[in-house]
Amino acid sequence: MGSEVIKVENLSKLYRLGVWGTGTLKDDIKKQLAKWSGRADPTATVGSDNQLDKIDQQVVWALKSVNFEVRQGEVLGIIGKNGAGKSTLLKILSEITAPTTGAIKLKGRVASLLEVGTGMHPELTGRENIYLNGSILGMKRWEIKNKFDAIVDFAGIAKYVDTPIKRYSSGMSVRLGFAIAAFLEPEILIVDEVLAVGDAEFQRRALGKIKEVSQGNGRTVLFVSHNMASVLNISTSCLMLSQGSVAGMGDSQRITSSYLSTDSNLYDFRKKIVRKPYLEILNYRFAGPDARMVTMTSKENKELEILIDLNIFNEDDRLNIGFLVRNELGDNVQYSFSTDMDESRWIRLSRGIHRIKTYIDTSSLNEGTYFVYLLSSIHCVEMLVSEADSICLKFELLGNRGDSPFWFNKRNSILAPYTKWHEIE
Repeated sequence: MGSEVIKVENLSKLYRLGVWGTGTLKDDIKKQLAKWSGRADPTATVGSDNQLDKIDQQVVWALKSVNFEVRQGEVLGIIGKNGAGKSTLLKILSEITAPTTGAIKLKGRVASLLEVGTGMHPELTGRENIYLNGSILGMKRWEIKNKFDAIVDFAGIAKYVDTPIKRYSSGMSVRLGFAIAAFLEPEILIVDEVLAVGDAEFQRRALGKIKEVSQGNGRTVLFVSHNMASVLNISTSCLMLSQGSVAGMGDSQRITSSYLSTDSNLYDFRKKIVRKPYLEILNYRFAGPDARMVTMTSKENKELEILIDLNIFNEDDRLNIGFLVRNELGDNVQYSFSTDMDESRWIRLSRGIHRIKTYIDTSSLNEGTYFVYLLSSIHCVEMLVSEADSICLKFELLGNRGDSPFWFNKRNSILAPYTKWHEIE
């Protein structure tokens, strides 16, 4: 890695909520004049003492005391739940908005792709926008011309390059915006979740380009995504935000695993999921002393028993219960439903309280952390309980899967079954 190109020191951003003002122009002027002269606010209520309590209720800190550094050639993945402060941080680094307190130090030109159409004029054509953005970055016309064909080719807009941007689809706008940002060679490239708007092929090429510009050209990239697999694929380090503060920074594998295994992702036993008129989930747990989280060695190859308690309000032959297993990268590893068996063996969920038992076969799974989401649906009609409900259990597999002295590292795959080999004479 090269020298430091981004330094963020005690960065905070405060937003005011609701309507700020007294309600009349006269009182607003009195309030402002008192502030300028250092006198007490004449509009404040008795005992409010500059209305500090009121202010505390009418502001929110989108970022609070954020500190980190990024070096040249580093790809920093930025993760966190919605509302964690990721987009606010990128807007400040892109100089779209100013911080309330703190400082940022940037070394080099910055190109940002924060949302569809960022930095592009809708009335101008694709060609004109390429030259406009290049000029904003301080490039000479001949430099932009040398990159022009590569930008158009990567964006796949050759047929529409002389059409105004306002007539582009969201996918076309994102492809062009990313191509401009990547090919015009800024020292710092900032990319938000906007890449998810593109199709799978474009996302693959975009991630490849991010790797290329960081590793081959030594440029620094900040990359925000909710896709942990993408973050692990391209980032050299990771920053996790939570409620506007830094919750962790360092090795991408460690930080993403920490993010995925936070307690907020696990099932709260005090919470009941009700999907009337069909069912109520009363409990969901592993069998055994530790009902929420299980840790075991991979060599045990055992089935993990799950217990589900539910109250059925209405009978329906199509009503099923299931689970989804995801790994620590967010990949779907296994789906299973109670209606997967022959129809004669289906569980008949009549009205009343039921306890259902099922199993996860861990014998083929690679070592790592896994999350088990409860599911329920009226088959092919309505999803009653999905992974979005955050009903989740966690289990962890430790150690290698085989007895071989050569099997001592985690396999680079989702599955790692103990496979039998024989020589046929």
